Amino acid sequence: MRLNQVTVGATDFEASVRFYCDLGLRLIVSSRGEYARGEMPEGDATFSIHLQSDVPGDGPIIYFEVDDVDAAAARFTAQGGTLESGPEDQRWLWREARLRDPAGNRLCLFQAGSNRRFPPWRIKGHP
Repeated sequence: MRLNQVTVGATDFEASVRFYCDLGLRLIVSSRGEYARGEMPEGDATFSIHLQSDVPGDGPIIYFEVDDVDAAAARFTAQGGTLESGPEDQRWLWREARLRDPAGNRLCLFQAGSNRRFPPWRIKGHP
């Protein structure tokens, strides 16, 4: 099984498309001013935006792994995101910053290195 895409809601479609494109999303589909999908700068997953009248503030958290959390957090906030915490080192050996995009979707920028998949407490016997 592979992750294909994640879709977030947007209350201001153009602002959300601009926000994610400014951060590196390569737009491949835009339809009727209500749906857009783009390729991530790395890997083969896609990310999409769908116009909604409301975005739940307690929805899922979208995690973006980056090489430099501090620089990425500064870039996200410069594009209109709201920094809620961090950047800071976490006890689970990741550096994280928590943010919200222009529609209020929860985002986490993180850098984990090998600890993302292979933390010291990884279940034994799993490749």
